[in-house]
Amino acid sequence: MAVQAIAKGVQMSPRKVAAVAALVRGRTVEDALTILQHVPRRSAIPVRKAIESAKANADHNHGLKPGTLRITEIGVTPGPRLKRFRPAAHGRALPFQRKTSHIRVVVDGDIREVKKPAKAKTPVTEKET
Repeated sequence: MAVQAIAKGVQMSPRKVAAVAALVRGRTVEDALTILQHVPRRSAIPVRKAIESAKANADHNHGLKPGTLRITEIGVTPGPRLKRFRPAAHGRALPFQRKTSHIRVVVDGDIREVKKPAKAKTPVTEKET
């Protein structure tokens, strides 16, 4: 069963985020989180949060074992751009764009076995003689 998490509107360039996402593509979730803790790039933080969100979705919402989760798909797509202007010499204004990203993480793993409910104990009553 595939479980996904999407982080939308991350205030970073998709090219910079995709470079970090490529480091953890196809790895287990635990390995990916360990790698991202040691990557010295600012874009490692939102990628780590998206992976942790997918892990929590798989555990709490879909009943998958957290230790067996593997990243089957991770992708970064461009989000909306904010068009802004920067002051320049001689009274001019130069345009630039603030780029945003969408991060989509899909994880898969083994389904946790559902525990059977315990049988209700019937109270033992003493028989009167």
